[in-house]
Amino acid sequence: MQNAAASIMKRSRSLALLLSLSATVGACGPSVDLTKGLQVQVLSSGWLDAGTGGQNKLVPVMAFKLKNVSNEKLVSLQVNALFRRYGDTEDWGSGYLTAAGSTGLVAGAVTNTLTIKSPLGYTSTEPPVAMLGNSHFVDAKVDLFAKYGSTQWTRLGEYPVVRQLVAPSTR
Repeated sequence: MQNAAASIMKRSRSLALLLSLSATVGACGPSVDLTKGLQVQVLSSGWLDAGTGGQNKLVPVMAFKLKNVSNEKLVSLQVNALFRRYGDTEDWGSGYLTAAGSTGLVAGAVTNTLTIKSPLGYTSTEPPVAMLGNSHFVDAKVDLFAKYGSTQWTRLGEYPVVRQLVAPSTR
């Protein structure tokens, strides 16, 4: 009985040591400053008519690519966008997506086109072009954040949403 208990304790200590080493090795890997290691290539931004049920609804949208300009592979690369109207400090809407999953984005690689939109926007019975010209229309901007693996969210930059209609194919 003593041998069995000693054997279990020995295996438990070995497992604890192995887990501790795994965590240490993972935490000691090279870290990438995403403000320098990722390049945002904005392809377009504008307002998408996402209306239904007889109402027009314009929501801000941005299409972009990310280029890994670091020397490291970025595993589980994620993007979060916060949409705000100019003059407001409150978030108006947000969008989230995975830019590169467990296979990662290797050094020098560029993602496919990523499109992110706010679920919130302007709703009206006016045609979309008239909505853009309405005197109460307030332009918007997007704050892009990214993270990979277990790193913290890093702000990549602020980008204006152009006051133009975009085709539904950019969804």
